Amino acid sequence: MALSAKVIDAAGKQTGERDLPERLFGGEINVGLMHQAMVTQLAGVRSGTASTKTRSEVRGGGKKPWRQKGTGRARHGSTRSPIWVGGGAVFGPKPRDYSKRLPKKMRAAALRSALTSKAESGNIWVLDGFTEPKTKAAAACLKAAGISGRVLLVVNADDESTDGLHKAFRNMGRSAFCYDRSLNIYDVLVADDIVLTPSALEQLGKDRSSDEGGSK
Repeated sequence: MALSAKVIDAAGKQTGERDLPERLFGGEINVGLMHQAMVTQLAGVRSGTASTKTRSEVRGGGKKPWRQKGTGRARHGSTRSPIWVGGGAVFGPKPRDYSKRLPKKMRAAALRSALTSKAESGNIWVLDGFTEPKTKAAAACLKAAGISGRVLLVVNADDESTDGLHKAFRNMGRSAFCYDRSLNIYDVLVADDIVLTPSALEQLGKDRSSDEGGSK
């Protein structure tokens, strides 16, 4: 059975329903795969720049603090030993690459699972005819439609109304904005509701049908 999304106008009034492409909104929901894709995406944005110095990299400590015998104290060869204050770190972090690799088809299947889950719960909307570039109008539209929480607005970069939509939604506290080609599993899963423009939905279906994984 094909899933559908509610179509709303600029005033937030429901004007009908639109069938969602089955290649993108259909099939079995794989929770494990969605988790794997989410971990992969979040790992890819980690900077990996945390760094500590070992005892050989800490400045100073070249002179033996006191003679080997006769003082009654423990034997030490350097004040930069890890057991000294100001000494080097043991097994501390070093710059590294946290990125993971997930095959293209697995990424596509994970995104499809996430979108299907949102569609089955009735959290996919199609916004048609919104042209006013004002945040007040956007907030009124969502309120009238009963959309609350975190909203993800998906638009088509080639659509002439994209700039106006961006201006209208960018200042809303709990809203995110992305192009159809940039749609990813993190943005889908953290959003409570997903609002697409008609052109974005059409282009999204074309892109994913021709390229199952989208861009990496």
